[in-house]
Amino acid sequence: MLTKEKVLEALRGVEDPELRRSVVELNMVRNIKIDGDRVSLDIILTIQGCPLKAKIEDDIMKALKEIGASHVDLRFGSMTDKERAELAAQLRGGQSQQPHQAISPLLAEGSKTTFIAVTSGKGGVGKSTVSANLAVSLARLGKKVGIIDADIYGFSIPDMMGIEQRPTVLDQVILPVERHGVKVISMGFFVEDNSPIIWRGPLLGKMLRNFFTEVHWGELDYMILDLPPGTGDVALDVHTLIPQSKEIIVTTPHATAAFVAARAGAMAMKTNHEIIGVVENMAYFQCEGCERKEYIFGRGGGAKLAEQLRTELLAQIPIGQPETHPQEKDFSPSIYKPETTIGGIYMELAKKVAER
Repeated sequence: MLTKEKVLEALRGVEDPELRRSVVELNMVRNIKIDGDRVSLDIILTIQGCPLKAKIEDDIMKALKEIGASHVDLRFGSMTDKERAELAAQLRGGQSQQPHQAISPLLAEGSKTTFIAVTSGKGGVGKSTVSANLAVSLARLGKKVGIIDADIYGFSIPDMMGIEQRPTVLDQVILPVERHGVKVISMGFFVEDNSPIIWRGPLLGKMLRNFFTEVHWGELDYMILDLPPGTGDVALDVHTLIPQSKEIIVTTPHATAAFVAARAGAMAMKTNHEIIGVVENMAYFQCEGCERKEYIFGRGGGAKLAEQLRTELLAQIPIGQPETHPQEKDFSPSIYKPETTIGGIYMELAKKVAER
């Protein structure tokens, strides 16, 4: 026999996909009515037009069918401004001050999050592709992962990961978009129609800080920072804001690319940041079904850079393109599947990073 208690107990296992907390704990389940094996209830979403409404609806229907409900009538509503403000205060840990005045738990003393900045000396070496695939591969290993697209001028992570929705905002608290198990925030979410960003240094630093203090990340094992190429303002802000950050340097095999990338490595060493290693992207081309490797962009640049920076060459990633199709449920134009050759290389890279 169905009871309100059984319905609530079943729904404790249903999570809000953005907050990763039970819909019961968030007080989203209201006005439960039971007539034999028929159940009706209200679900109060965080905002009107919640982009993940369909996911929540499917999970609730499944949970109630499993306890014997033959018919479920769901009515959707949205929280009031007061309820959203109270929820935002909970997400900030009960702090009453505005988010920008608070200290992000990720940056607080005792934080267990490992920060990994992925950088390069110049653009066009595939740094963002490495960042996105490393983040997804770590998530596939069962880690809790976030990624900040800190390349403010050249943001590309949302497009690479096939993200079309925008973050939800609750009373100045931003909920990152989750894709492939990775929580994502990017400047690309806050501009219209791919508009150019025309900002000077101080504004860049402020936006980077906002990505920590105004975003509800929850618990993370790893935070990947996709930095702009070179040693400019954002890179300096990262070194100041996150002194414990570790770094991965991305280069191509070409000697000149490695020479330029050495500047980013030198900056890391001067600011006492640990360099985990070097990733050599576009290392070679290998046609399908043959073993011959064509070193189109030369060879040896990654190994030489690693030697110069007294670190390890973590991976050599060949030239390739993910085999994805727009009609796939989790379509992402730049994310490799784990069973592919390049996807396997990224998994090995993630394992090396996790071991360190």
